[in-house]
Formats: sequence, C-alpha cells, structure tokens
Amino acid sequence: MKGKRGMVQMGTKVGAVVGVIGFLAFGIIPGFYFGSYGTLVLMSHLFGGPLQATALLRIVTAAGIILGITCVGFMSIVVGSVLGTVGGYVAVAVTKTLGEETPAEETAQVKAK
Repeated sequence: MKGKRGMVQMGTKVGAVVGVIGFLAFGIIPGFYFGSYGTLVLMSHLFGGPLQATALLRIVTAAGIILGITCVGFMSIVVGSVLGTVGGYVAVAVTKTLGEETPAEETAQVKAK
C-alpha cells in the first residue's frame, strides 16, 4: 500500500463490493416489493381510487419496480462504500499506532548501529 490514501481507497472498494453482495443477497426482493407497491399506491392516489389492470398501469408498475431495485442497489453500494471508507481510516489509525516505536526500541536501535 502507498500509505494512508491507498488504505482508504482499498477500504472504499472492498466496502462497495460488500454492498453489491449484500444487495444481491438481501436487496432485490425488497426493491421489487417497495417499487411495485409504491407505484400502485401513487397511481391509486393520483387517479382517486382503485385501478383496473390496463396495459398502461402494468408498464408504470414495471417502471416502478425497476426504479425500486435501482434505488436499493445504489443505496447498498453507497452505504457499503461509506462503511468501507470508515474501515480504511480505522485501519490507518490502528497501523499508525502500532507502527510507532517506543523510546526503548529507539534507544536499542541507536546502540545497535
């Protein structure tokens, strides 16, 4: 790694991959459900009551499903990236703390030279 920046970038990328995996495992079905349900509720309120199953309603519902899945996917990736970035900063802080030499070790190195 090339210092702090490389560690944080690696954390961001790993977090994004974890977000994608989490989306594929747990996010597709809720995205499908909330997208379709939200579209039907919105259309019902716009048209003032129950709707008949027409081709237009089915097309709009399909667009809502795609939008719901896309939004859940983007949210999963962004949250994973943010958590990965935080993990990268924590890793930098831990390695910096562990990498500092104590005064006794510095004295021993000076005597060895």
